[in-house]
Amino acid sequence: MRGARFPHAARIVRPRDFLSLRRTGQRVGTKHFNAQTVAGAAATARLGLAVSRRVSTDAVRRNRIKRIARESFRKVRATLPVLDILLIARESADAHDNATLRADLDALWHRLASLNVGRRPGTMRA
Repeated sequence: MRGARFPHAARIVRPRDFLSLRRTGQRVGTKHFNAQTVAGAAATARLGLAVSRRVSTDAVRRNRIKRIARESFRKVRATLPVLDILLIARESADAHDNATLRADLDALWHRLASLNVGRRPGTMRA
């Protein structure tokens, strides 16, 4: 289970990285989450979280959503391509239980794993 950790190197923490993702990121969405992604410069996939007060005014409920997202990302990080991912919770996320959010995140990670990031476009092999 050593590969399933969530080290500091797998987190997006600098404000300019968040701003870059907001401006240039490719959008991928599910029912309860949006993700903005860009090909990463790090050696592994990195995650940044944005759960605003618009989602819930209660900090405990916002932290529950972030905790579920971090745990889900931690489990699939090794299978994702090298991406910087800004995960943004939608307002609907607060109204659903943990199992529903995990299923939605699993669908999102599956979509991100199949993105054509860092590969050449087209049908011919390089």
